[in-house]
Amino acid sequence: SHSSLYWFAGSDDFCPVGSIYPNLKESSLFLYPNQDVYFPPCKRYHISAPFVFAGGKFEQKKPSIEVLPDECLFEIFRRLPGGQERSTCACVSKRWLTLVSNIRRDEISDNKTPQASDLEHENTNKKGGVSAEDVDSDVEGDGYLSRSLDGKKATDIRLASIAVGTASRGGLGKLFIRGSKSRHVVTTVGLRAISRGCPSLRVLSLWNLSSVGDEGLCEIANGCHQLEKLDLCHCPSITDKSLLAVAKGCPNLTDLTIEGCANIGNEGLQAIACSCPNLKSVSIKDCPLAGDQGVASLLSSASYSLTKVKLQALNITDVSLAVIGHYGKAVTDLSLTSLPNVSEKGFWVMGNGHGLQKLKSFTVTSCCGATDSGLEAVGKGCPNLKQLCLSKCPFLSDKGLSSLAKAAGSLECLQLEECHRISQFGFFCSLINCGAKLKVISFANCLGIKDLNSGLPPLSPCESLRSLSIHNCPGFGDASLFALGKLCPQLQHVELCGLHGITDAGVLPLLESCEAGLLKVNLSGCVNLSDKVVQTISNLHGWTLELLNLDGCKISDASLVAIAENCQLLTDLDISKCTITDSGIAALAHFNPINLQILSVSGCSMVSDKSLPSLGKLGETLLGLNLQQCKAISSRAVELLTEQLWRFPSSGMICYYFLSLKMGVGFFMAEFP
Repeated sequence: SHSSLYWFAGSDDFCPVGSIYPNLKESSLFLYPNQDVYFPPCKRYHISAPFVFAGGKFEQKKPSIEVLPDECLFEIFRRLPGGQERSTCACVSKRWLTLVSNIRRDEISDNKTPQASDLEHENTNKKGGVSAEDVDSDVEGDGYLSRSLDGKKATDIRLASIAVGTASRGGLGKLFIRGSKSRHVVTTVGLRAISRGCPSLRVLSLWNLSSVGDEGLCEIANGCHQLEKLDLCHCPSITDKSLLAVAKGCPNLTDLTIEGCANIGNEGLQAIACSCPNLKSVSIKDCPLAGDQGVASLLSSASYSLTKVKLQALNITDVSLAVIGHYGKAVTDLSLTSLPNVSEKGFWVMGNGHGLQKLKSFTVTSCCGATDSGLEAVGKGCPNLKQLCLSKCPFLSDKGLSSLAKAAGSLECLQLEECHRISQFGFFCSLINCGAKLKVISFANCLGIKDLNSGLPPLSPCESLRSLSIHNCPGFGDASLFALGKLCPQLQHVELCGLHGITDAGVLPLLESCEAGLLKVNLSGCVNLSDKVVQTISNLHGWTLELLNLDGCKISDASLVAIAENCQLLTDLDISKCTITDSGIAALAHFNPINLQILSVSGCSMVSDKSLPSLGKLGETLLGLNLQQCKAISSRAVELLTEQLWRFPSSGMICYYFLSLKMGVGFFMAEFP
C-alpha cells in the first residue's frame, strides 16, 4: 500500500521501509533520481523514455512497444481505425513499415460496434446520402494513382511505402519499375507489399529487374486480380511459372508485353491463351523459347479481341503467320521484325488467309520472307490497309512495290527505309498506283534510287498527297523534284533531308506548284540550296508556314530578312551552320509580328555578342534557344542573356545554359510542365 505517502508530515523519513519498488529500474517514475518528487503510476504512456537510471548510471532501453513480437504489432496495426493511422505508424521505422505493408485488405479488422454501425446507418438515412467524411478511408479505390520508380529509387522500402501510402488515397492503379545495378534492388519483398496493399493495381511494368523472380510475380498474381496490363522487359529470372500464376489470378489481362525474358516459353504463353480470353495487345520480343506453339495459342484463343500484335526476334516459322492470317479477325496493327525462319510462303499464306480484313497498319522489318509475291498477297488480303512500313527488305523490288501499291487500294501512308532494290521507277509507280487516298509517302536511305534520265510520260496528278519525305537518298536529284512538282500540287509538308544532289533548279518548281500553302518545310543537309529558295518559300508560303529547317544550307542574312517580313506564323526556325551574321538576327528581332518559339543558331560562327539585344527581344516569345558552337558569343553574354530572359514572368520558362571549351556556348530554355 502507498497510503503512508499521503501521511508524510515532513519530519519523518520519506519511506522508512526502503525503496518503494523492489526493482530499481522503476525509479524512472521519479522526475529526478536525487529528489523526492514522485508521480504515481495512475496512467503511463505506452512508449517510455529510451534511457533509465539504474545502479547510478543511465542504461539504454528499447521502447516498451518494441519489445512486442511482430505478431502482436501486426494485430495492433490491422485493428487501427483508418488508413491514415496506419500510414502514420508506417513512418516510425522500417520494421513498422514492413509490418503495415504486409496487411492484406481483407485482414483489416472492422472496429465498429453494432450500436455504432446502426447509429451511422441511421444518420446516413436522415441526411439522405453519404458524404466523404462518412466513408471509411480504407474503402477500396478505383486505382487512379500512378507511381514510377527508376534506378536507385527502385527499392523494396519505396514499394512498401507506396503500398501503404496509396491505400487510403484512391488506390494504386499503375506501377512502373525500371531497375539498375544499384546495391538496393527490388525483390519479392517489395512486390509482396504491393500485392497486399494494392489490390486495385491494373498496370504493372517491370524493366531490367534481374532480382525479381517467379515468387515476386506470383505474389502480384495472387493479390492483384484486377491486373489488365503486364509489361516484362529484361527480367531473366522470370519463367513460365510466373505466367501460369498470372493466367490463373488475372483473367482480365488485356495487354501483354514480354521482351528479353529468356526463360519464358510456350507453356506460359499457352496458359495465358487459355485463361485470358480478352487479350487486346500482345508484344513478344527476343524470347528464344517462344515458338509457334505458344504464339499460335495466343493468336487463336483471342481471335475476336486481339487488335495489336508485335513479334520480333523469335524462332517462329510460317505456321505462326498462317495462324495470324486465319485467326486475326480483329487485328488492326501488325508488326513483324527479324523473323529469320519465316519464308515467302508464310507471308503468302497469311495474305491469302482472308482473316486480316480489319488490318490497318502493317510493319515489316528485316524479314527475308517479305518478297514481291508475299507482300502482294498481303496487299490483296487486307482491303482496309492504311499504313504500310517496309524496312530492310532486301528482296523487295520495283515490281513488287508497284503491285503492292496497286493491290492496297485504301493505303494512306507508305514508308520505305533501306530497301535498296527500289529505284526511281518503283518510287513513282507506287506514287501513281496507290490510288486517290495516299496522303503520306516517305523514303529513307534507299540507295537504289537514281535521278531520272528522261522525263515521265503524262500522268494524272496525285491530288491526295499532303506529305513528302525523302531522307538521305543520294540519287534523288533535280529531275525527280521537277516531276514531283507536277504530280503533287496539294503538298503541305515537305522534307528533303541530306540530298546533296538537289539545287535551286529542282526545288523551286516543287515549291511553286504547291497550291495549298506549305506548313512545314525541312531542307536540312541540302548544302546546295541558296537564299533564292528561302525567298521563294517566304513569298509564296509565308502566310501558312509554321516550321522551317535550313540546317546546313547556304543561306545568308537576306533569307532572314525575307523570313521576318513574310512569315508571321512561323514558330520553329532552325538556321544552324548557316552563314548568317548579327545583322540577320537583328532583322528577325526588328519585325514585331514574328512569333518565334523555337530558334536554333547552332554552329553559326559569325553570330557574336552584338546579337545579345536582338536575342533578348526574341526571348519574349521563345520557349527554346540553341546557341551551341557559337564560338563568337562569350560566356558573359550568355549570363547577361540569362538574366534578361528571366525577367519575362509571363513566358513561364526555366532557363538552362552551359559552357564548354570544345562545344562553345549553349543556352536552352524549357517551358514549365
